[in-house]
Order: sequence, then C-alpha cells, then structure tokens
Amino acid sequence: MSVNVKPINGNWSQGFALDKHTLKSEYIGDDEHGHPQFNTTRTDAGEAVYQLKYQGNARHAKRLAAAVQKHILPLFSEVIHIIVPMPASNARRVQPVSLIANELGALTGLTVVHDLLVKTPNGVSLKNLNTLQEKLQALNGTMSINQSLTGAGPFNVLVVDDLFDSGASMQVATQTLKGYAKIGNVFIAAMTWK
Repeated sequence: MSVNVKPINGNWSQGFALDKHTLKSEYIGDDEHGHPQFNTTRTDAGEAVYQLKYQGNARHAKRLAAAVQKHILPLFSEVIHIIVPMPASNARRVQPVSLIANELGALTGLTVVHDLLVKTPNGVSLKNLNTLQEKLQALNGTMSINQSLTGAGPFNVLVVDDLFDSGASMQVATQTLKGYAKIGNVFIAAMTWK
C-alpha cells in the first residue's frame, strides 16, 4: 500500500495518519431517487477504509494494519503496550476499526482491549457541527473508562481510528484515557485524514 504519512497533533504524545482519505470528488448528477452521485478518487488507504467500512470487505483490515505496522509504529518514541480501537459512533454488525485493531494486534503480538474506552451515544452528529469547539462541547461526557486492566501499569496505549478530521473525538478519548492511573502515554494511529 502506497502511503503519505502525516503527523497529527493534539493532546496525545504522538499521532500519525497513513494518508489523505479523498483526492477528489466530482458531482456527476442525481440517481433515480434524487440522491447526488459522485465520482470519487481516493488514496490507497482511503479506498481501503471505504471498502472496509462501506462495502464490508474485511480483507482491507489486514492491509491497513500492515501499513500501520510498517509506516507508523516505527515513528513512535516509546514502546506501545496495548491497542485500543476508537469506540464506534454508529452501531454496525462488524466494526471496521475493531477489525483493524485485531489485525494489528495479530501482527505485533500486542493485546487489543476493546472495552477499555466506552462511548455513550448522545444523538449528536459531529458531521453537522463546524468548529472544533462545537464538536468538543457535543462530545463532553460521552466517553468513559472501563477500569479493567490487570497489572500495575502504566501502559502506553495506541488508539486506532479510521478517519482523522477535527481531532475532537481523539482529544476526548485521550483526555479520558489519561484519567486512568494505569495509562501512561497515549499514541494515535489514524488510517486517513479528511
């Protein structure tokens, strides 16, 4: 997979995204139901995320995990101890980010903890909000920690997500994780950025 890794900054120790999600998107008209249609060109990582998330093609989870292992993990200044998938905003039968986290865990031998970070749905869509401040306000109080880690810690955590946009969700996740005494530093790996 060809990537163009970009640092992403926030309240975490270090973060990187594999590549931009969409290169261009051209409106080509409406379908028979009046829905707009687009001809979209994505990066390799963007297409893999799209295929995994919206087409249900699970083989892309392994490709994305391998790209994170090869292109992002060597950039971190500290050892990662556990992988935490970003909690999903929408309920799906199979969660794409969880699949990527599982594949990354299998490749690296790191433990994946799915229920460490818990998100409470609040019914507010971040897509309809414009500023980082509006998004942070909407996310206030929506994440909590399931204090289930065994061992003394502190453990450095890698949070995995599919798309980095404003960083609001990542900031709230990082702040929540840092509130748990067993967590050391928080690192971020996003598959794509908007």
